[in-house]
Amino acid sequence: MPHIVAVCRSEKKGTRKSAGNEGYIREEYGLDGDAHADSGSRRQVSLLAVESIRKFHQDLGFPVGPGDFAENLTTEGVDLLSLPISSRIRVGEEVILEVTQIGKECHRGCAILEQTGKCIMPREGIFARVVRGGPVRTGDRVTVLE
Repeated sequence: MPHIVAVCRSEKKGTRKSAGNEGYIREEYGLDGDAHADSGSRRQVSLLAVESIRKFHQDLGFPVGPGDFAENLTTEGVDLLSLPISSRIRVGEEVILEVTQIGKECHRGCAILEQTGKCIMPREGIFARVVRGGPVRTGDRVTVLE
């Protein structure tokens, strides 16, 4: 079953996020307590598959885990890259996200890029706006809506 592995947030932009077990995603805003949450942004929540993180670790031998690529939600069992723009994803019982962007350019000072010379967010991370908010927890089911 596709699910959430970690809920990650940081107080400052440009840093790794701390992985936790729960949070609240606010409609048209993002994850409460996260520096990237913004009512004016189309990139309110970021998602990255734990499978991508594991592959990065295997390929480079660099110890990484959930939150290290500054994603808000680390997923497992969802092919995030196959989702077209405007796809909708339900997280848990309440949260609905709409995919707005696939990948991004790493900012100057990206911690992972500086340490390893590579980063997976530009190719494998996705971004979404929050259509409907609610609580999110590790283990919550992730469903791609038709």
